[in-house]
Amino acid sequence: MTNQIRVLLIEDDPMVQEVNKQFIERLQAFKVFDTASNGLEGLEKIRQSKPDLVILDIFMPSLNGVDTLYQIRKEQIDVDVIIISAANDQKTIRKMIQNGAFDYLIKPFKFERLKHTLEQYYAFRMEVEPDHQISQNQLDRILFQNKTSPETSPKYDVPKGLNGATLEQVTKFIKTQPGSLSAEEVADGIGIARVTARRYLEYLHGEDVLQLDVQYGSIGRPVNRYRLKKS
Repeated sequence: MTNQIRVLLIEDDPMVQEVNKQFIERLQAFKVFDTASNGLEGLEKIRQSKPDLVILDIFMPSLNGVDTLYQIRKEQIDVDVIIISAANDQKTIRKMIQNGAFDYLIKPFKFERLKHTLEQYYAFRMEVEPDHQISQNQLDRILFQNKTSPETSPKYDVPKGLNGATLEQVTKFIKTQPGSLSAEEVADGIGIARVTARRYLEYLHGEDVLQLDVQYGSIGRPVNRYRLKKS
């Protein structure tokens, strides 16, 4: 997959559709490539364009969001879905979660709530690499990372594409280790992909938090190792 998430926005209210589109695209990793005003139109565009993510309303003409998500799963279409709806009854919410919605936002919502969900989703996509095995620690992080609300999540001012919770986990792990660490050692230590660990280590090095030690062996390429910078 590319680093930018292709989003299909299915929402029948034109004004809400435009506001949500602007909210989503405030995060550089996301691009709303198309919109639909009802479930039937949305299903056709999903089948044709194969988006990474669908942002789905529930109360819509022609085909509502509940039946749209059911049809997506019935056809086994490989797409993730986040619900944004005014529907707040337990039966509807439970049904959408049972059908595999990544998250459920109740209208009206604040931008920070949507930002939190999209950042968690991006981290999920980056850490789950196709055809790669994952550890139990990594699976636990994937399953439970979006359960933390924005109010209780770590207060990190991180750039687009990085996740505050993951950044704190990497930082805490490094603090507990006596020597320098490679990206592979950090990845194994906290249960994330090696490429993910490398991104966070490079960011912390750029922020002058970590010191880079380049280790040269007798053969092969040098290994970058990181340790906390002495104050």
